[in-house]
Amino acid sequence: MSRTPYVVPGLERGLRLLQLFRPGRAELAAPEIARELELPRTSAFRLQQTLEALDFVERNADGSFRLGPAVLRLGFGLVASLDVVERGDEVLEKLCRDTGESTQLAILDGREVVVVVKKNPPTPFVSNVQVGTRMPAHATVVGRVLLQDFDPTQLKRLYPDRLKAHRPLTPKSVADLLRLIEQDRARGYAVSESAYESGISAVAAPVRNHEQRVAAALSIIVARQRLEPKRRDELAQRAVAAAAELSRRLSYREAAAA
Repeated sequence: MSRTPYVVPGLERGLRLLQLFRPGRAELAAPEIARELELPRTSAFRLQQTLEALDFVERNADGSFRLGPAVLRLGFGLVASLDVVERGDEVLEKLCRDTGESTQLAILDGREVVVVVKKNPPTPFVSNVQVGTRMPAHATVVGRVLLQDFDPTQLKRLYPDRLKAHRPLTPKSVADLLRLIEQDRARGYAVSESAYESGISAVAAPVRNHEQRVAAALSIIVARQRLEPKRRDELAQRAVAAAAELSRRLSYREAAAA
């Protein structure tokens, strides 16, 4: 975090406390919190009490803490306020209805993608991805789409170390990731077949805003190990068309040729 003389220490510590909770770490004991924040237990205790009083954390029966309903209200309030979410809901609903497949919209948050809209057809579906789900950007097809505006220098800055492998097809280096991104950019969409979730294929296309930047990734999710070429091409065309429609709703206009 960039330092400024106007930082409020107590607020900073409280927000840092909330950031300690993440997938796979839904509960934290009081000593853990004090240790992670490098604070005396008395100081950590006051933070916990303040956040508990405001419903940002809740106390479990064993004395540990979990995130409270105020965090959910804040998070969903933010998601609902995003222009791309408001304008994308109808586009995703129609795409789901026309294809008979699940559709989703994701945005980039650091090295992760966050699903902000999800539409499911009235059929059984095996993916665990729901609104609010976070996934590693480098390992997912929507992540590759969201990273399309990054040049090699920016990608290396974002990923200074070797990329974490989630499945055999996960790119293992920035060079591998850049190669995939360039291929996706050249054809206008990205395809993943069981590259992140076993038995799940996906086709994704970029949604751009009025600044001609990638604002979101629109994808069609199919509960299938592999896509037949004809079906893949059909879904790709539909994903690209839906992404273009949402881009227009975000006031995107193609740059004039030089």
